[in-house]
Amino acid sequence: MQLKNQTRLTAAIVTLLLTTPLWATNGYFMHGIGTKNKGMAGAGLAMPEDAISVANNPASALSNTGKYDLGLAIFSPDRHYKTTDSQANGNCSPMGCAFTIGPNDIDSDNKYFYIPNMAGAWEINDQSAWAMAFYGKGGMNTTWKGGTASFDPTNTGQNVGTFPGTYGGGIFGGNGTAGVDLMQAYLELTYARSAGDSFTWGGSLVGVMALFSARGLGTFGPYTETFAASGGTVMPENLTNNGHDTAYGLGFKLGFLWDWTDTVAFATSYQFKISMSDFDDYSDLFADGGSMDIPANLKLGWTFRPQDNFALSFDIEKIWYSDVDSVGNPFINLFSCPTANPMATDITYCLGGKNGAGFGWDDMTVYKIGAQWNTSDDWTWRAGFSHGKQPIGSSEVMFNILAPGVIEDHLTFGFTRGLSSGDEFSMSFMWGFNKKVTGPNPFDPTQDIAIDMDQWEIELSYGWR
Repeated sequence: MQLKNQTRLTAAIVTLLLTTPLWATNGYFMHGIGTKNKGMAGAGLAMPEDAISVANNPASALSNTGKYDLGLAIFSPDRHYKTTDSQANGNCSPMGCAFTIGPNDIDSDNKYFYIPNMAGAWEINDQSAWAMAFYGKGGMNTTWKGGTASFDPTNTGQNVGTFPGTYGGGIFGGNGTAGVDLMQAYLELTYARSAGDSFTWGGSLVGVMALFSARGLGTFGPYTETFAASGGTVMPENLTNNGHDTAYGLGFKLGFLWDWTDTVAFATSYQFKISMSDFDDYSDLFADGGSMDIPANLKLGWTFRPQDNFALSFDIEKIWYSDVDSVGNPFINLFSCPTANPMATDITYCLGGKNGAGFGWDDMTVYKIGAQWNTSDDWTWRAGFSHGKQPIGSSEVMFNILAPGVIEDHLTFGFTRGLSSGDEFSMSFMWGFNKKVTGPNPFDPTQDIAIDMDQWEIELSYGWR
């Protein structure tokens, strides 16, 4: 029976690795992993109760041996951007030429995403265990249809575009739909071991497969390292509209779990930065030739049990987005590219260069509180709230039309229903409150751009032994 469960789990993981689109909430990390964890807004690191808990803390494998989980979330983000009227309208002046977006007022298409997770944990002996988990942890998707952009260096009223093949249609003048699609799938193999009656440690080998595509970005062609290095004679081939490209990475995660007393527990986990292979088909877009690594993140958690049927958890999560050049580099770096600034000489500041413009994301710290109480042997209820300052500054709004990860506050609730067979059914619901960020168009300072989004998610899972 144990071998049969392992085989089924492995087959399902392999299938989903190849087919699943993903999304996220805290920047492009999820607000939690697993239905029970999500019901508490991502809190509960020190209160692992199911096999998928190893995705949050590898040390939890030992306390969940013989358990299996299978879950599916339906995630729905509502993304919107709006640009104001411009005084420049794409024309040139003694101060320079303007690139004006719209004015547009558009919602992104593709509003429903399906996110799976599954895990199993197995005992090795009384002091050690291993586990395997699959889940989605990060992703971005925007699909902006329609919209206009203008660039008229002749001041004749004829929009000639900024690069061959771009003439004003689409939000960046890319003649059609613009947007990005990032999918990430994680597969973890975990080992955990006790070090005394109350202390457990664990480590996970973390494999990542990522897919990325971009559309409608041809207007940025003159600002690529490829174009600048050629003296303006070679058009970039790896900037946009190349379909999905694949990158792979392998990393490590370490976790600890300490039951300090019968009523207080502490846990921590740290995922090291994961170096990914390059997105070669987008080496003219992402900094350092298509590099997009997975940022490191640290989690700390405390759980208090003042009563046997009630627990309160406080967690903190830190994500180091700024350590990934393609995510953390500010967009203003583009104005140090020689084709954007005749006084500049360093082509590494062009798109695709080591110092090329990115999304300008700051590091993010998320604070989470969650409660769990058992009203009977069969019913367990959860609720939670998390807050983290979103990572996009007002100076970075224009490029982040492509990736408006601005949600700050999440409210959650959930429950678990125990079944007579000993199995259990769980549900969680999340609402991400609307957040808006406004900033100037760096190519047209007379125009403001606002991005905003809200979102909801419902997840169902089934657990068994």
